Amino acid sequence: MVKRPSRWCMLDAKSIFPVLLIGLTMTTAVDADDGSRPPGEAETINVPTKTLGGSQFWGDVRFFQGWRIQQNVFTGHFRLLDPADVRRGWGTRKACDRRLDGLLKSGKIKPMSGTAVILLHGAIRSSKSMNQMATMVRQEGFTAVPFDYPSTRVGIDRSAEFLQQVIERLDGIKTIHFVTHSMGGLVVRSWSGRYEDRRVGRLVMLGVPNRGARMADRVKGNVLFRILYGPAGQQVGSDPDGFIASLAIPNFEFAVIAGKAGKPGGYNPLVPGDDDGTVAITSTRLPGASDFASIRGFHSFLMNQPQVIDWTRRFLKSGHLREGGKRQPIPRKVAESGQSESSR
Repeated sequence: MVKRPSRWCMLDAKSIFPVLLIGLTMTTAVDADDGSRPPGEAETINVPTKTLGGSQFWGDVRFFQGWRIQQNVFTGHFRLLDPADVRRGWGTRKACDRRLDGLLKSGKIKPMSGTAVILLHGAIRSSKSMNQMATMVRQEGFTAVPFDYPSTRVGIDRSAEFLQQVIERLDGIKTIHFVTHSMGGLVVRSWSGRYEDRRVGRLVMLGVPNRGARMADRVKGNVLFRILYGPAGQQVGSDPDGFIASLAIPNFEFAVIAGKAGKPGGYNPLVPGDDDGTVAITSTRLPGASDFASIRGFHSFLMNQPQVIDWTRRFLKSGHLREGGKRQPIPRKVAESGQSESSR
């Protein structure tokens, strides 16, 4: 006689996954070892777990000394990560906040003070792409805030909302600077047009398509591009009546650094003029910049070039890129071609 398999054994991965996901979403992030759990609230099992990636599904909503609370853009639930990216809590926002606040009150996490530098990555990347820049920031005595946002799953305006949640909870910080790569600069521009914070100081833009990306114009209708880049990919085109054209020019001090090939045709024949392989120099030049510089290099690696890191350090500290202090501002009324700009 053949023994029939049990119903549980007959469940496949597609059947089990929704059950596990529901259980994960409904679980509250409470650990009993810090005294933060309210009386009468049931304790929930929460095993510290190293994250498995998936950075495009999560957006930061709070940062404190390397600890982060993130929200999942699909399920809406939250998780608390320690500086080693180990999950220390999950479930509701209140539960994650309570867990982090308990650690602060217990003295296990030191308070923040002084200057913070928020680092914003580009599309499809994560905050880890800004690691070398973060190292420089810490060497200067600043608090590095590597900001993760789901660049391919939500629009730029939604990412700006995540950014606002992080900024408003930077408790103890007196000054806030930004260092941005590519789409990250557009997120800050979107934020600056909707929110304000008196602590904001300076902004550095690296390869930011401030006038739109012509490459996006060419591929925005492509199915694969739509899948990979999501809603934000449809917002970065160069349409004069499009999303980027509607973004605010920051009302605080900022500098623009562009990549280039150093020749009229650039690296990419599909991008007009000199370019970094993805963004044209002319597209990076946002009117109102207090300083501008260009350097030979590809778009994806601008943030790792020693010269770029040195320029960024100097601008954050002194308001100019070059060692001699001479600036090359971009007038608000006229933003001319950047091909003749010096990178020295």
